[in-house]
Amino acid sequence: MLEIQIFNYSKVFSNKLIGTFRMVLQKVVEENHVEVTETLIDDNNAIIKTSLCVEVRYQATDGKVGSWDDGDFLGDESLQEEEKDSQETDGLLPGSRPSSRPPGERSFRSKGREKTKGGRDGEHKAGRSVFSAMKLGKNRPHKEDPQRQDEPAVLEMEDLDHLAIRLGDGLDPDSVSLASVTALTTNVSNKRSKPDIKMEPSAGRPMDYQVSITVIEARQLVGLNMDPVVCVEVGDDKKYTSMKESTNCPYYNEYFVFDFHVSPDIMFDKIIKISVIHSKNLLRSGTLVGSFKMDVGTVYTQPEHQFYHKWAILSDPDDISAGLKGYVKCDVAVVGKGDNIKTPHKANETEEDDIEGNLLLPEGVPAERQWARFYVKIYRAEGLPRMNTSLMANVKKAFIGENKDLVDPYVQVFFAGQKGKTSVQKSSYEPLWNEQVIFTDLFPPLCKRMKVQIRDSDKVNDVAIGTHFIDLRKISNDGDRGFLPTLGPAWVNMYGSTRNYTLLDEHQDLNEGLGEGVSFRARLMLALAVEILDTSNPELTSSTEVQVEQATPVSESCTGKMEEFFLFGAFLEASMIDRKNGDKPVTFEVTIGNYGNEVDGLSRPQRPRPRKEPGDEEEVDLIQNSSDDEGDDGGDLASVSSTPPMRPQITDRNYFHLPYLERKPCIYIKSWWPDQRRRLYNANIMDHIADKLEEGLNDVQEMIKTEKSYPERRLRGVLEELSCGCHRFLSLADKDQGHSSCTRLDRERLKSCMRELESMGQQARSLRAQVKRHTVRDKLRLCQNFLQKLRFLADEPQHSIPDVFVWMMSSNKRVAYARVPSKDLLFSIVEEELGKDCAKVKTLFLKLPGKRGFGSAGWTVQAKLELYLWLGLSKQRKDFLCGLPCGFEEVKAAQGLGLHSFPPISLVYTKKQAFQLRAHMYQARSLFAADSSGLSDPFARVFFINQSQCTEVLNETLCPTWDQMLVFDNLELYGEAQELRDDPPIIVIEIYDQDSMGKADFMGRTFAKPLVKMADEAYCPPRFPPQLEYYQIYRGNATAGDLLAAFELLQIGPAGKADLPPINGPVDVDRGPIMPVPVGIRPVLSKYRVEVLFWGLRDLKRVNLAQVDRPRVDIECAGKGVQSSLIHNYKKNPNFNTLVKWFEVDLPENELLHPPLNIRVVDCRAFGRYTLVGSHAVSSLRRFIYRPPDGSAPSWNSTGEVVVSMEPEVPIKKLETMVKLDATSDAIIKVDVAEEEKEKEKKKKRKKKKGTAEEPEEEEPDESMLDWWSKYFASIDTMKEQLRQQEVSGIDVEDKEEMDSSEGLKGPMKGKEKARAAKEEKKKRTQGPGPGPGPGQGSEAPEKKKPKIDELKVYPKELESEFDNFEDWLHTFNLLRGKTGDDEDGSTEEERTVGRFKGSLCVYKVPLPEDVSREAGYDPTYGMFQGIPSNDPINVLVRIYVVRATDLHPADINGKADPYIAIRLGKTDIRDKENYISKQLNPVFGKSFDIEASFPMESMLTVAVYDWDLVGTDDLIGETKIDLENRFYSKHRATCGIAHTYSIHGYNIWRDPMKPSQILTRLCKEGKVDGPHFGPPGRVKVANHVFTGPSEIEDENGQRKPTDEHVALSALRHWEDIPRVGCRLVPEHVETRPLLNPDKPGIEQGRLELWVDMFPMDMPAPGTPLDISPRKPKKYELRVIVWNTDEVVLEDDDFFTGEKSSDIFVRGWLKGQQEDKQDTDVHYHSLTGEGNFNWRYLFPFDYLAAEEKIVISKKESMFSWDETEYKIPARLTLQIWDADHFSADDFLGAIELDLNRFPRGAKTAKQCTMEMATGEVDVPLVSIFKQKRVKGWWPLLARNENDEFELTGKVEAELHLLTAEEAEKNPVGLARNEPDPLEKPNRPDTAFVWFLNPLKSIKYLICTRYKWLIIKIVLALLGLLLLALFLYSLPGYMVKKLLGA
Repeated sequence: MLEIQIFNYSKVFSNKLIGTFRMVLQKVVEENHVEVTETLIDDNNAIIKTSLCVEVRYQATDGKVGSWDDGDFLGDESLQEEEKDSQETDGLLPGSRPSSRPPGERSFRSKGREKTKGGRDGEHKAGRSVFSAMKLGKNRPHKEDPQRQDEPAVLEMEDLDHLAIRLGDGLDPDSVSLASVTALTTNVSNKRSKPDIKMEPSAGRPMDYQVSITVIEARQLVGLNMDPVVCVEVGDDKKYTSMKESTNCPYYNEYFVFDFHVSPDIMFDKIIKISVIHSKNLLRSGTLVGSFKMDVGTVYTQPEHQFYHKWAILSDPDDISAGLKGYVKCDVAVVGKGDNIKTPHKANETEEDDIEGNLLLPEGVPAERQWARFYVKIYRAEGLPRMNTSLMANVKKAFIGENKDLVDPYVQVFFAGQKGKTSVQKSSYEPLWNEQVIFTDLFPPLCKRMKVQIRDSDKVNDVAIGTHFIDLRKISNDGDRGFLPTLGPAWVNMYGSTRNYTLLDEHQDLNEGLGEGVSFRARLMLALAVEILDTSNPELTSSTEVQVEQATPVSESCTGKMEEFFLFGAFLEASMIDRKNGDKPVTFEVTIGNYGNEVDGLSRPQRPRPRKEPGDEEEVDLIQNSSDDEGDDGGDLASVSSTPPMRPQITDRNYFHLPYLERKPCIYIKSWWPDQRRRLYNANIMDHIADKLEEGLNDVQEMIKTEKSYPERRLRGVLEELSCGCHRFLSLADKDQGHSSCTRLDRERLKSCMRELESMGQQARSLRAQVKRHTVRDKLRLCQNFLQKLRFLADEPQHSIPDVFVWMMSSNKRVAYARVPSKDLLFSIVEEELGKDCAKVKTLFLKLPGKRGFGSAGWTVQAKLELYLWLGLSKQRKDFLCGLPCGFEEVKAAQGLGLHSFPPISLVYTKKQAFQLRAHMYQARSLFAADSSGLSDPFARVFFINQSQCTEVLNETLCPTWDQMLVFDNLELYGEAQELRDDPPIIVIEIYDQDSMGKADFMGRTFAKPLVKMADEAYCPPRFPPQLEYYQIYRGNATAGDLLAAFELLQIGPAGKADLPPINGPVDVDRGPIMPVPVGIRPVLSKYRVEVLFWGLRDLKRVNLAQVDRPRVDIECAGKGVQSSLIHNYKKNPNFNTLVKWFEVDLPENELLHPPLNIRVVDCRAFGRYTLVGSHAVSSLRRFIYRPPDGSAPSWNSTGEVVVSMEPEVPIKKLETMVKLDATSDAIIKVDVAEEEKEKEKKKKRKKKKGTAEEPEEEEPDESMLDWWSKYFASIDTMKEQLRQQEVSGIDVEDKEEMDSSEGLKGPMKGKEKARAAKEEKKKRTQGPGPGPGPGQGSEAPEKKKPKIDELKVYPKELESEFDNFEDWLHTFNLLRGKTGDDEDGSTEEERTVGRFKGSLCVYKVPLPEDVSREAGYDPTYGMFQGIPSNDPINVLVRIYVVRATDLHPADINGKADPYIAIRLGKTDIRDKENYISKQLNPVFGKSFDIEASFPMESMLTVAVYDWDLVGTDDLIGETKIDLENRFYSKHRATCGIAHTYSIHGYNIWRDPMKPSQILTRLCKEGKVDGPHFGPPGRVKVANHVFTGPSEIEDENGQRKPTDEHVALSALRHWEDIPRVGCRLVPEHVETRPLLNPDKPGIEQGRLELWVDMFPMDMPAPGTPLDISPRKPKKYELRVIVWNTDEVVLEDDDFFTGEKSSDIFVRGWLKGQQEDKQDTDVHYHSLTGEGNFNWRYLFPFDYLAAEEKIVISKKESMFSWDETEYKIPARLTLQIWDADHFSADDFLGAIELDLNRFPRGAKTAKQCTMEMATGEVDVPLVSIFKQKRVKGWWPLLARNENDEFELTGKVEAELHLLTAEEAEKNPVGLARNEPDPLEKPNRPDTAFVWFLNPLKSIKYLICTRYKWLIIKIVLALLGLLLLALFLYSLPGYMVKKLLGA
């Protein structure tokens, strides 16, 4: 029964059933072809009017009834799809109508059909894209749509506007979306797929990496009284920190650097392991406390490639039930070449650490990671290659007669630094293991990949057979509906080197998983599962050793039903065969897995025998024989996997081609694989969505780049397509769920893909609505994320069919290969699931295998194939020829002659067309320097089919303008004319450098697709003549320039060439028969003038060992140019004496087509010889084009004044931290007030604060105490605060950019500037002294009160990057020479630089607007460069202040360095060697150096840091270079930074010899600005801005004087607001410059903080340099009196009585246990835990208040040459111990008090609780440096067995801090000694030693312990005695009473 249902399709609601058609198939079986027309029935079986016409055919499996006809059933559904499609999109275009297509017309269309929606057609000049990486597939109109022939593909944007409005009834233009009307980068075609332009394999090439790890400190280490060492391990390198004694929270701050030179794959799999070891020394390795590991890749994927100040959680791998073992705080960074890492600023880090909030874990990993088991199950492998010579085997066979498989495989699994391996299966090509390797690690693991490797066991050394990486991110999902990693059971394919066995395999790396495999090696069936462990379970084995056990085998069919697949290929063209292979016959072989591999397939793929069913045709084993004529017994087809050998013919002197002409050889292969097509289908659907998205995003980027209008509309179209695609995926992917071989991963991945795509579709829809003109760039970024996610999802971790390899063989040797993923070739009847290259002609470029393909060898094409491929199930193979160009006949092998389904062995084309190709080669730019001169002699070679032609050679240029048309005649193309119009073959253009000797050097390659004109078309707009376009040139993987060209392919009709458009270019008489590009195609030119400012040449290196003496600069652009004047003596004065020259030149109107401008420097030698020194090509003139100012900008000469005030504010204002500036108010910008104003304010504040006593009064810093460093540290705090606030407020990048641009455009930006000022202000305010700490400021409040100290600006980067390299009018052009490096590691730009040309350019259209030349003071000789200073030599005093260096690269073996500063400027060379700083990686130099220099001769300043060595030469650590000249002449005034406030004494003294008022006057005069007008006092007017501020200044003696300097300074600090001339002036600053070392290019070796002042010598001399010498630490003495202890735990049991007691003593230290630990005497025998000491410790120490660190100097070891300075936090440690005589003392408990902030002691022992120390209760924190004297009780803690803190005692102590002077005046004795002795403690008599005084001890023992007992006994005894006496005397008394005696 056949049932057909017809639905009414609805996009929104569910589809509605219209009716059903049912028929019984009996009749069809009999007749094999039936046509039926029948009405439908509805749900209720009632007949409805609709009728359905069907044609049904039947073909029996044995072929009895009939065979398919060519035109049968073709593409009905795709036809309907297409109809629907074109109707949706054609509405966009004027004059289009729904396309009509004759029914049954064959139509096999690829996915990309709808890419350019809207005339798939040529181009329209105006909207034309210029840039396009590869214009391959301009879409042509389909051949059935003659009406649409000549519509522009790129509509004029205006048309679109009208159109959009017409369509949307006046829709809001912000919601119009465009499908791709621009054929920008579309490469869509029906029968051809896009070739891959990048040739060279990038993987596997080694690169430089540097891993830097700083171990700062550890906390909460588990264990008592340990001596921890931290071991840092990266890969196999280990480094150790020093040992810290007896502490659970050691502080190290040690920096380690590991350098590697390996390929990225190896690098990112390396494990970083940080472990803490307890008491390690020379003799013993110590015990592991805990460790932490992650792979390098995890760090590299972090933002900035680093973790900064994060806490690593330690866990013990040998005891997984134990929980955490402590934390280590560290910085981890991984830098590759060219990455620059922004380290947050290294300053005094004092903030208390929130450990839990800063764990060393990537985003989204939970803090509590659990232990888990990873089970990797290895089942079996197939298809292994031979791994042994057959020689031995033959010997064995001869003797013993056994024939063995020559391989002994086992599997090794690497994960997280551990490895496990299965057993070895001896001699087996198909080994069976059924074993599982079990890893135990924390989950989620911080290692991304698991490596599974099949290895061959060998007596000598084991080698890898193949490697597979399992990426855990692809087999798990961490979302809330995610799943644990799971995989399989599934096959994975392994690729590697070629399969033939050689003793030394040159491609062995490929088998290790490095680089792209060049051949199938084996496939392995494996599974992976993860189980989270319940660590509380007692049966758990707690070790993490790798275990290997047996696994339960799985059934054969679990990976899917075996199906027969069929691969067909047809070779349509083989050209560009490298001439090395040109002399022997060439054959091409195609393999899939081991099928088709005749040379070394060896282990025969077994063909599974399906179970026999009645009526099945007898199936036969696949015969591995490829001879064409041999069939199988059963008439089944054999495989033909290689083309017949053929001798290549010569194309030109580099390349050959195979003369296939009309006979195209074919191959076909049958193979059997488990049917897992669904996986590939889903991946294909996602790939298609992604390709379309990428295509669209490239379009949008091109539109933005070429400044086309409305990129936002195109983006909306892209998002619409994306959401449709996602929707389509959901409907397709869900349909094939049921089949049994679905693994858990398949199901879970499908669910998560569907969720992801569903949400992506929704996001795309909502994004589409938000796309506006100004948000395009942002949204583009978001779309890029979509793209990455799609690509990630589409990558299928469980393989099915192996990739297809195409090898070129020459004399049975494998020469070159190409690899095509099988999913790209897979056939499906659903269009979206079709592989992107299935049934299409693909251009393949063959490359050399493995390492041979690295470098220049990899750039030359070994062969170019036009190859048609089809892969699918054998039963679907009726359509396998459908995508070939039409017009061929099949030639079959003998046994397949009558069989329709039998594949052909070759195709003979009967239709061929004649064409002429015209290649219009206009120019190329930014080419690659191939000669040692730094230039090239380029020519281009154009290849089309089997012809090639060259342009002429242009000598010595990187930007050749060939302007030449190449004509290829007599081209014969096979196939139908119409198809060729849509899909012409591609053109390959190669650029070479002509060498007089030897062969030409390859410089790059690009592809193009010609515009085709058929004989019956007219040569007229809009399609013709074609427009020039840019094609990106690639050399290997790197871009190597652009080619500007156009290509047209013209059909030669019956009338011959007469019909072609005439070639009537002006034939150039000088250039001989070279034809220039014709008029319609070459760009339209207009006249421009180029003005050149020649300033000077710098740093010219020698040329051919001779010094440059008389250089000159030649400027050339588009054939015209100008020469500078000659510098007569370069050494004496390297500047030019004529500054400005100009020339006129014709340039294209379209700025994007502007040719580059070449700058060349030549040295004029004697006898009129010239030598080229170096050259520079300015590739884009755009930044030098002068655009006259817009007349509509608001005029600045308005009378309105802008007032900028600097008055002190009313104190109340300080409370509201906001500065309100609305648009209407005047810009009154409050600026920090001068000193005395502040003082007043503070006094007021004080009064205010007296009421609120929340905070101990903080004293004013005394002026005399403040120094430059106070200012520096205050500024650093401000900088950090600002960075923090930026993070918090998340200032949008966009806003920032706009703000920066506002520096340039003064006018309309004022509102912005105000807002900005307000923002800055706000930052200052928030640090203002609030009235006491706000909520949550608690301990930090004292730090928040900053405004007492004047600040400078600390730049975390170079000053240049902040001020645009100071190229505001003087630009620097690097002159290059020498070849560009061959590979990425080759010569970098720096190494090729031979000097610098300083100057500038200005380009403008010739009649210059009048107003420019009319301006006052216009000097025509200077043209556009008005007001330029003279370039005569000038003497300057250069003053360099070097503050400090951070993170230096260690230079000595001990992991440290001994740095000192060296400075070079011209001939001056200062080496500050004697002041080296011993063993420091973060040295504070604090020095200034004065050098007198004369510009221009000495203008490049080098500041280097060297490492001092006792013997041998000193090593360079790193250096930084500063161009002083650009700074000196810059308008930003970088000579001496403008300070924040003006003062004439104290630490903030004004450094510049010129006062602010003089500077202001000078700036106004130079900029021709009206002003400055001072007065009344405290007010100055500049242009139309008024600045106000304080009008008095106080001198040293406190006298007040009137002054204008404050207001002048206010004007200078707001100079950027001044119209026309304003720009930001450089403030007083410190810049941070990276140090680089030429031996390690591109990798930072540390940073240096410095600043440079320059003073011209003809001005008044500056004062003495500032004193920035490092602060000397201040000497203090800390006196600690230990009074008493209480509640100390009792450790000892008494010998006699078993009673608990402790012999208590207290130990304390400040710097470290060795240096100054001090112990009290012992309080023996405390029975209650109470101890009395009255003991005084004295700790003298040196303290740096600014950094809150104690400074110690000591020798590291006995061998050290000099002392090393350490800085450690000021922490006092108090410990209680139990003294033992014969064994080691027992540690009882401890507390660490950070002297800057420790809990205030409790008044009594009772109030003292454990929580005080753990911070669980809020205790007021005190600082000994403020309080000076503190007394109280503190708790002492230790950890118990469960790692929890417990209270083990309390100590009463008094801390008293004195400065060294005070301590001298008031000396005290140590312990209880004189002077000022403490009285002896009043201890109970038990506190003595028992064996010295046994009687006494017995007395005490008995008395204390048994006192009451004895009393009770005595009383009882007395009672008993009385009773006894009573009883004894009772009878006598009774007798007496009775007798009455």
